[in-house]
Amino acid sequence: MIQDSWDHVAPWYDSLAADQGSDYHRSVVIPGVIQLLAPTPGQSVLDVACGQGAVARALQEAACTVVGVDLSRRLIDAARKRTRAGRSQSLRFVVGDARKLPDLGQSAFDAAVCVLAMQNIDPIEPVFAGVARLLRPGGRFVIVVNHPAFRIPRQSRWKLDEGRRLLAREVDSYLSPMKIPIDMRPFRRPGRSVTYTHHRPLQAYVGAAADSGLTIDALEEWPSHRSSQPGPMARAENRARSEIPLFLAVRAVRLPPP
Repeated sequence: MIQDSWDHVAPWYDSLAADQGSDYHRSVVIPGVIQLLAPTPGQSVLDVACGQGAVARALQEAACTVVGVDLSRRLIDAARKRTRAGRSQSLRFVVGDARKLPDLGQSAFDAAVCVLAMQNIDPIEPVFAGVARLLRPGGRFVIVVNHPAFRIPRQSRWKLDEGRRLLAREVDSYLSPMKIPIDMRPFRRPGRSVTYTHHRPLQAYVGAAADSGLTIDALEEWPSHRSSQPGPMARAENRARSEIPLFLAVRAVRLPPP
């Protein structure tokens, strides 16, 4: 099994995400996750592949009790350091592999999330199975990934239709699963901070959920919140952002036994 820990890029990622995540986290992802998850005060939530804890802290601020799990010890250390004194009773972080989740108690959680991390994990079937084991009947699992139909590294790009002054998304490959290296700092330290993303089509996520006993009951596609500065291509760029989603969010439920 490949070890996909982000230990080697932990300082860079922690500085990028900081306390509340990137601007995408703050403006699109975290608000969308909380709305889709619909947690109520006091519910217990598992944050799978939690990184340095930005999503976990947002869930705690929504009055949830949260456990964050990540394979990278350095990111877990960063998450603990960023947790203010007095908050640790309802927010804790554990080192663990999302593909072999720690023993946190059978049916211990009302909900779970895996935010912008499932695409960095392979295989994903054990993640879904582990979450299903830890969810109570009726528990929800929300995952967010870069949209697999439009945002495939090295296999998709923007293309300008000069005649109509429109930007379109060009896609070379979609159905074939791919492991793609990503240079996180290509200009400052080329080749020294490489992680991997695993492209897979939407049916792979649906199948993994179904095989684990989870039923998908919601799917949302979120566009970018950014806006171009005034210029000759601003209208085309803003239209493209609003029409072609950046993120895919899926909610799956562990149904009670019949």
